[in-house]
Amino acid sequence: MTNTANKGTVATTTQTRDLRDLDVKTNNIYESIVIMAKRANQISNNVKEELHQKLSEFASSNDNLEEVFENREQIEISKHYEKLPKPSLVAVQEFLEDKIYYRNPTKE
Repeated sequence: MTNTANKGTVATTTQTRDLRDLDVKTNNIYESIVIMAKRANQISNNVKEELHQKLSEFASSNDNLEEVFENREQIEISKHYEKLPKPSLVAVQEFLEDKIYYRNPTKE
């Protein structure tokens, strides 16, 4: 579900947020935080899986200390993922922009 190409609009540094903006949709700041935390975990897992898939292309079955070398493409891929905004920042932005679907079964 995550596409790292469209994350360019998310700030890469932490921002101060008004708590009143975060509880408007749920009327409960704690519920809002749980929703954003769960979404951040989803994003983190997706990015981690994507990174591992890309880096697995460079894995060798005959790894030993003498055969290990630095691959420029592998380094560039790693640098790209390091520059991505943190999953928690993406989750907050998605929450504020109503891009997260959530439901609370106890309220239904």
